[in-house]
Amino acid sequence: MAGPAHQAPMIDGCGRRIDYVRISVTDRCNLRCTYCMAEDMTFLPRRDLLTLDEIAQLARHLVARGVRRIRLTGGEPLVRRGVMDLVRALGAMWSEGLEEVTLTTNGTLLARDARALFAAGVRRVNVSLDTLDPARFALITRGGRISDVIAGINAALAAGLTVKVNMVALKGVNDAELVDMVRWCGERGCDLSLIETMPLGEIGGGRRETFLPLSDARAVLEDAFALLPTTHRTAGPARYFEIAETGRRVGFITPLTDNFCAACNRIRISATGTVYACLGREERVELRDILRDGRFADLDRALFSLLADKPARHDFDIDRRKPAVSRHMSVTGG
Repeated sequence: MAGPAHQAPMIDGCGRRIDYVRISVTDRCNLRCTYCMAEDMTFLPRRDLLTLDEIAQLARHLVARGVRRIRLTGGEPLVRRGVMDLVRALGAMWSEGLEEVTLTTNGTLLARDARALFAAGVRRVNVSLDTLDPARFALITRGGRISDVIAGINAALAAGLTVKVNMVALKGVNDAELVDMVRWCGERGCDLSLIETMPLGEIGGGRRETFLPLSDARAVLEDAFALLPTTHRTAGPARYFEIAETGRRVGFITPLTDNFCAACNRIRISATGTVYACLGREERVELRDILRDGRFADLDRALFSLLADKPARHDFDIDRRKPAVSRHMSVTGG
């Protein structure tokens, strides 16, 4: 059941046009990164999730409302059985106005799926990699193998995918690797985005001790490289610099130290059909039952009501005793 085509675009209460949607296909992940989730997680039962057909149906409706870019996230999106069927369904929406389908992944299953992703129309993936040290990787991910991620990145590049590496910068954990990571990415033709840790969900400990302002990270990199301003932008919030020595770019995602919300063009949809207007706030609407009933007029009313109240900015504060929101990143989608 398809929604109506080419209808009014989605504009929020601050006048920002929403043309980018991040859709979580699962809250499950095969890693347990210490800054992201607790060691013992309770995941949603499958019956609570949107089916892949329902996600595609919702995506088609949003494309009719002016969405031009869709990013699939999780959890780890590639652990969801049948997810390639969804990727292919999205890839068939180019004629309807969709311009890009991308994926954020931890890379552990990318060697298996890289060729299929490219064949389905994906041209760009973001891979999370916070360290180049195998022991440190196992510590951060609580048991993950860095060799799986490296194999995934290599397979993605061989398949023709552009790879951007996402690195959460953590003081006292991986901050000594910043220069090495820039060089490693440059050798492989990958851009790098550095990310400040975000206070989302309880993780069994605090985040303040490992919080690294990216102004500090930038200073370290400027001692080693010539960082040149660039107008390069993606749909996301990273602010990029060209690295003269490698010919690649480094991006800085600074939700705490340099707020970028004024240019926000996105909403996030959880695997259960909950739409969040902001990663760092609780405003939401529930679309699963509306979608299943085929009530597209009600779906639009819910979306436009949410957007009318979309906050001007998030409310992150690393010094609070409790995180900004109780849900983990894996629930909302990265």
